[in-house]
Formats: sequence, C-alpha cells, structure tokens
Amino acid sequence: MSAKKNKKITPKITPENYLKYYYDIPYEGTTSAGKPLRKLRNITCPYRGIKIIPSEMIKGFEKNLAKTKTAIDAVKLLETYKKNMLPVEKAMFAIFKDFALLNPDDNLQNCLQMIQVNALNKLKLEELEVLDDVDMLSRKLSPQTALKLRAKTTKCRQIILSDNKRDTFKRKTFLISLEEIIPKENEREIFNDIKNKALFLPTSESSRNAFIVKYAKRKQVEIVRRLFIASTGSIEHITPASMGGMNTIGNFLLTSASGNRYRENMPLVEYIKRFPKIPQYMQKYVDDIIEEIHNGGMKGNETYPYKIKKKLLEESEGRILISLSKYKYTEEEAALAVEEFEHRWDKYN
Repeated sequence: MSAKKNKKITPKITPENYLKYYYDIPYEGTTSAGKPLRKLRNITCPYRGIKIIPSEMIKGFEKNLAKTKTAIDAVKLLETYKKNMLPVEKAMFAIFKDFALLNPDDNLQNCLQMIQVNALNKLKLEELEVLDDVDMLSRKLSPQTALKLRAKTTKCRQIILSDNKRDTFKRKTFLISLEEIIPKENEREIFNDIKNKALFLPTSESSRNAFIVKYAKRKQVEIVRRLFIASTGSIEHITPASMGGMNTIGNFLLTSASGNRYRENMPLVEYIKRFPKIPQYMQKYVDDIIEEIHNGGMKGNETYPYKIKKKLLEESEGRILISLSKYKYTEEEAALAVEEFEHRWDKYN
C-alpha cells in the first residue's frame, strides 16, 4: 500500500482556543476568573464603544465561514456583524463591499493586493510621524541617552525608507530594542513617556493602511475571520499582569479583542490619551453590567460594579468617575447578596 500524504491538521475552533490561535489572547488559564463576564451579552466595549460579539457566536461564524468562496460570499457573511465592527474593520468592510459589487466572483485578497502599494506609502508616513514624536521627546534626555535613542530611531527610518523588500520595519522589534537603553535615575519618567509614545506606532488594529499591508499576504478566510474576531469578547486586566495586576474579577473587564490587544501593557492613563472617550465608554459598560445583574445575570458577583469603580478610579488617576446611581444594590446589600449566593452554593455542593 502507498503511504498516505501527511495532511495539515487545522485545530478545531472553540471559544477556548479561538482568540489564542488567531489573536494571541488567552481565553482560559490566568483569566479563568472572568467566566461570569464571558457569559454576558449586549455589553459595550469599555475601550472602543461598540457592542461586543459574545464568544458563543464563534462556532456559528466558523461554520458559515467555511462555506464562503467568493468576495460576495464574504461580504454577505460580514454584513451580519457590521454593527459590531470597530473603525478600521468597518472601513475595510466598506472597501470590500464596493469591490464585491464589481467583482463578485473574485476574492478579498486580490482586493487588498490592488491597493497595497498606495497603503504602504501612507503607512510609512504614519510610522515616521510617531518616530518624529519620539525624537522630539528625546530632547529632554541627557545627550548620552538621547544619542542611544536617536541611533535606534535613525535605523528605523532607514528601514522604512528603504526599497529593499526583505528589509521591513518591525514595530515589535523597535519596542523591544528600547528596553536595551538604561536611562539615568532622573530620566526614567520621561523615558517611560517615550516608550508609551512608541506604542502608538500603527498596527492593523489602529490603521487601515497597516491592515491592508498586513492582510494583502493572507487568504480570504483569514481576512474575513480578522474582521470578525476584532469585536469578539476578551478578558482584559485593568492593571496589567506585568505590572502586578491580580487575576481576579475585580481587576477584569470584558473588552473587544482588538481593544485588549492594542492596549498591550499601556498604562490606562496613556490609553485614555489615545482614546479620550474611554471614560464615557466605561460608564456605558458599567450600566450594561448593572442591567445584566438586575436581569438575574452574574449571580455571586453583585459587588463587581463597586470593585471596578474603585479600580478604574485608581488606575486612571482620577480620570474615570463611574456613577452607580442606576444600581439597586448598596455596597452592603451587594456584599450580602454575594455571601448568600456562596452559602447556597456551598450547601448545594
């Protein structure tokens, strides 16, 4: 008998592995305490203001995605989730929709390849603008430290402006290289500001041009999946784990996957500078949580609104002031409701 060819095994898509495989965001493990949040529906993303797609919809999406072959198929599938899309994804969907009307039997990868060159030039300008801001801040450093930083930004500029296709600028590489610079004691604060500014280098979450350049190399199925997963639910640490944040529900938010990923380890104060409407979105998020609790959801977590109100106030340095005027529980009543639930649960077990 002839030997069978080894087939590429595609992992079974589940809510547990979906974000890990396609967005490098863990679903379980360190965020397992966030399970009560994952079960919620119709929740506003506290970072971006859109309604989050519940993770339970992943399986149905993947089933329909497997049936899409053409550009028009992809657009029809994505139309269902248009209202949940973030700005970059919504802009890309508009481009794909126009393309599918003229080329219904084509595919979305060809669409991106047609506009890639122009997008790449615009992306380079976006990257250079951020590097200009970084260099501007370097003027506040000592000459020795500033020169070390300028050497790195100059190298980045050379790569960005190079016509060598093999030598491409890598945002992550630059961010890692900044850790090689050890600032003086009195320079640490400004150097942290510089690193936070560097986080604003464009990504496919923040820039339409970065999206086009990145996904012009991907198949249609990956492009369609990316537009969907950006708005799916993800558990986010208010205080990042890398900065000592606890893996407890009182330090967790349910956010869109894109909002989670784009923040990275950025301090919440800096993230608010990037998205000034975050305090407003946080209030909508808490109001949605309160409504869920009033409707019988999140049993045993009635203190959650009070916990994150305090946590957000602290982490945002006073910029996020959450009102709980719509909540029917006082803080004492919420604590009693949690205690009663835990007592009933222990008795049941």
